[in-house]
Amino acid sequence: MRIIAGRWRGSRLQVPDLPGLRPTGDRARETVFNWLQMHLRDARCADLFAGTGALGLEAASRGAAEVVLVEKQAHACAALRENIARLRADNVRLVEGDALTWLDGCAPGSLDIVFVDPPFGKGLGRPVLERLADGRLVKTGGLVYLETAREDDPVGTEIDWEVLKEKVLGEVRMQLLKKI
Repeated sequence: MRIIAGRWRGSRLQVPDLPGLRPTGDRARETVFNWLQMHLRDARCADLFAGTGALGLEAASRGAAEVVLVEKQAHACAALRENIARLRADNVRLVEGDALTWLDGCAPGSLDIVFVDPPFGKGLGRPVLERLADGRLVKTGGLVYLETAREDDPVGTEIDWEVLKEKVLGEVRMQLLKKI
């Protein structure tokens, strides 16, 4: 796994071999960052359920001002710490803990872009979107990238989100949502 573009382009990321860890592949990341390219500069981002950190580190590489990686699995966090140190990513911060708990401590309007790529089959997409909307954590007009299993029902429109883009790649459903 590598960073696709930006200041760390071509840098390889350490990816731990953990059950259930699904790194967002190059093709999907290319699509997501094509969708986001006009919104990344100086954005404050969070990568929830960060896993490999591929989404958050890609955002930081492409100009995000600040990225918070939130991950609770200890071995994944060790790899994330190593990747952050190796890249000298001073605009990236790791929070070792539960994503929903971390969201409870966020200030309203504190995030411009949120990457939500929860473990498949756990039903976490909707609760995260509800928490983001209820706490008004994403600025009005802010964006959420949601990655779920292909067979999962699309979410967003009924809970204060407008679906801007949607694509299915293999077993993955990708949605770009805008806070309304």
